[in-house]
Amino acid sequence: MKRKKPELLVPASSLEVLRTAVIFGADAVYIGGEAFGLRAKARNFTMQEMAEGIAFAHARGVRVYVTANILAHNGDLEGAEQYFAELRDMDPERADALIISDPGMFALARKVWPEAEIHISTQANNTNYQTFLFWWQLGARRVVSARELSLAEIGEIRRRIPEEMEIESFVHGAMCISYSGRCLLSNYFTRRDANKGACTHPCRWKFAVMEETRPGEYLPVYENERGTFIFNSGDLCMIDHIPELVEAGIDSFKIEGRMKTALYVAAVARTYRRAIDDYFESGEKYRRNRDWYKAEIAKCTYRKFNTGFYFGKPDENAQIYDNSTYVNEYTYLGYIQEVRLWQLSRTSRGQNNVGADAALQEDRVPLALVEQRNKFCVGDEIEIMKPDGANLEVTVEAMYNGDLQPVESCPHARERIWLRLSRVPEPYDLLRVPNRGEEGRLA
Repeated sequence: MKRKKPELLVPASSLEVLRTAVIFGADAVYIGGEAFGLRAKARNFTMQEMAEGIAFAHARGVRVYVTANILAHNGDLEGAEQYFAELRDMDPERADALIISDPGMFALARKVWPEAEIHISTQANNTNYQTFLFWWQLGARRVVSARELSLAEIGEIRRRIPEEMEIESFVHGAMCISYSGRCLLSNYFTRRDANKGACTHPCRWKFAVMEETRPGEYLPVYENERGTFIFNSGDLCMIDHIPELVEAGIDSFKIEGRMKTALYVAAVARTYRRAIDDYFESGEKYRRNRDWYKAEIAKCTYRKFNTGFYFGKPDENAQIYDNSTYVNEYTYLGYIQEVRLWQLSRTSRGQNNVGADAALQEDRVPLALVEQRNKFCVGDEIEIMKPDGANLEVTVEAMYNGDLQPVESCPHARERIWLRLSRVPEPYDLLRVPNRGEEGRLA
């Protein structure tokens, strides 16, 4: 049986990240509103931003799914009903699907918006084909497989459910220490409920033992000599196993990370986009480019990679014992919002000055507008990251503030800066710089 090309489903925490996901290769994007999703600490979308993001995505043939996957309590239901009505009544375009885990929320969505396409979240513990069929019979179109399933189990589910029913599975990102993300640690320690979107990730904390008659005397907990982060799992990465994922019959490859930056989303989206496209063009082309995929994936933030449960249960090597921090090889500087030709005085061009005197306005120079995310300076060597996979090294030749006055750096968060680069970028290109250690790192 010839498998269809899977959807690449990418997370977005904001309009900026949504645009990045769309431009860098997503087939679909999943986002959260200001309530009822499992990433309460993400910036998330107002209804106005959601409408703008959906319009942007739809104009480029990309679908948008909205999360409402909390495990609801009584006090959530009235607000959820109103929320589904607002999503139903969005104008001129609406979300393409809702992502839901709680049966009560499912029933509310079906009542308020009967024609809505509903996807069942991984939080619903979808571990067998009968569960998939249960949701299908209730009207769900897609079910997200539990992360605890192997490829063999997913393959069996595919064989036992209707052909038109879709399977979505996580292929990249952080792994949760608890079964299908159902965790009480955060609620216990901080009264912030992981199942209502407020997880504080205590599984990443460093733990010790204290004997009750010796208060304040902490004894380190060791699984072995390497460290004490006993719940700290590595990250999932299946870029090296696209053929196996396709053969298992997975319809949608899901990237984890609704708390991530535009740089992370761009790097992961374009790498999986290219890997999927290469494989469907030719197995040989996919095998030939594997080193490039792995090198590019390593340029975004990550913990040590593994393959999760796909090839059997993870062992002790799937844990990280010595720290809970990410590897971060690049710093995000911003993305190109527009490129415009400005009149630049030939006599003052060397002094980084935009000529205001009409008599001196002789040359038109392309400048790129960026809302910066980290400080950089005139003279820095940076990198343009393009959606087609190219990475271009460029020099920052000049920099101008919002009033088009020359500046030497952009130290203020989210400053709008006009740049003259040694190569002209295009709108939605990302700017980044390698982290070179304390001595070589940009200020």
